[in-house]
Amino acid sequence: MTIALFILLAAPPVVAVMAAVRDLTTMTIPNWMSLVLAALFLPAALVAGLEWLSILTHLGIGAAALAIGIGLFALRVLGGGDAKLLAALSLWMGLEGSAIFVLWTGVIGGLFSLALILARARFAAWAPAAPGWVGRLLAPGGDIPYGVAIAAGALLAWPHSTLMTTAF
Repeated sequence: MTIALFILLAAPPVVAVMAAVRDLTTMTIPNWMSLVLAALFLPAALVAGLEWLSILTHLGIGAAALAIGIGLFALRVLGGGDAKLLAALSLWMGLEGSAIFVLWTGVIGGLFSLALILARARFAAWAPAAPGWVGRLLAPGGDIPYGVAIAAGALLAWPHSTLMTTAF
């Protein structure tokens, strides 16, 4: 494996962790994070030696994830940053990693949401005294930073992605 491929393949996990931390602390995921992931996919796929049919499959999965994310955003289930991050990371997963990615994201998202709801019920009184981002997390009825679950799902699915199995 070349150093260029190693750096390109490090981008999704690094950006996923950055997005999770940003979503957890600010309840936003900047557009540049999803754009970086989208922009680096094709160079990574070419350097890894993916065939064009596989690249087109990845693009289709990313487009489908974006369409689903837009629908969930319209229904107010996901935030816009979450929808874009989900699509950008799905682009990298391919057929092999997508099912695992969706599964882990759902499981972790459900557990994280439940834990946050329980924490809000138990520690809501502490919210005003807590640091700003912790106070926002503990505020009753607040949003859930689902980027955390998306990032965790991506990290767990990443070894099963087409790019990783091709590179290794």
